[in-house]
Amino acid sequence: MPLLEVSHLKTWYPVRRGWFQPQRYVKALNDVSFELDTGETIGLVGESGCGKSTLGRTLVRLENSIGGSFRINGVEISALQGRQLRRERRNFQMIFQDPYGSLNPRMTILAALDEVLSLHTSLKRREREQEAARLLEMVGLRRLHLYRYPHQFSGGQRQRIGIARALAVNPKLIIADEPVSALDVSVQAQIINLLQDIQQQTGVAYLFIAHDLAVVEHISKRIMVMYLGRIVESGPAHELCRHPWHPYTKALMSAVPTIDPVNGRHRIILPGDVPSPLDPPSGCPFHPRCPLAEERCRRERPELAAPDSAAPEHCCACFCADRIDEME
Repeated sequence: MPLLEVSHLKTWYPVRRGWFQPQRYVKALNDVSFELDTGETIGLVGESGCGKSTLGRTLVRLENSIGGSFRINGVEISALQGRQLRRERRNFQMIFQDPYGSLNPRMTILAALDEVLSLHTSLKRREREQEAARLLEMVGLRRLHLYRYPHQFSGGQRQRIGIARALAVNPKLIIADEPVSALDVSVQAQIINLLQDIQQQTGVAYLFIAHDLAVVEHISKRIMVMYLGRIVESGPAHELCRHPWHPYTKALMSAVPTIDPVNGRHRIILPGDVPSPLDPPSGCPFHPRCPLAEERCRRERPELAAPDSAAPEHCCACFCADRIDEME
């Protein structure tokens, strides 16, 4: 049984309306389905505003879905409330994007970790302090750092503390919402390596949200590409990055920097802007910007399916996948 099962998940935000006007919604997530196995890492990529962070926040119940369902470790999380939800939070945690805003500046690191441990464990005060010290050592910090405040740490150190806080309850799933995007490149590599080491030690699964396809390919077993609140392509990381099927993925891959000036990628510039999730286009959501779009794309919405029967794990939602080479 998969650790995480997401089925037709929808998260819409109501928009303020005037008198006698119909209610409208920003469709941040619109019919998202996927599965994540124990100890696996899935990368989630896409442009800003496509719904990546909304998906992460919905899965940890910081946002409420309006449709669909998701199960973690066999438990339907979307329906839980109160004590039941608090009890299940031991199984899933989140690492936030901003290491400067995710820690309370008035709390020492010990107080921040002790807050989690006292809520979710039965450890006594001295035992919680020992556990907090162990968690800091696990992420490459020292015991003396327990008694310092967030402003005394660099961005990379704060992100390590955020990782330690997420690990405090020994979760089975961690949602990492762009955990390295606010850090220097050299520090990014350190955090990525740390996350991989922790996964080997604990068997935790990651949903790794990021913009950088190179980083996602490095850390992920599988990759999902999101556009306008929908998954438009998914597959094994190496296969998807080398042979994308969806025109949007192809355009994203062309933007990844390369050091080979001779055999470098041809840059694909997409026309227009991302449509508004308040009024998404009919048919395929990508058709207004797609250079391969056909009349069918304007009328029908393609489902996520494998265009090549020889690679059933590599799926895309596109009617024109067989013409992808025309974008070269």
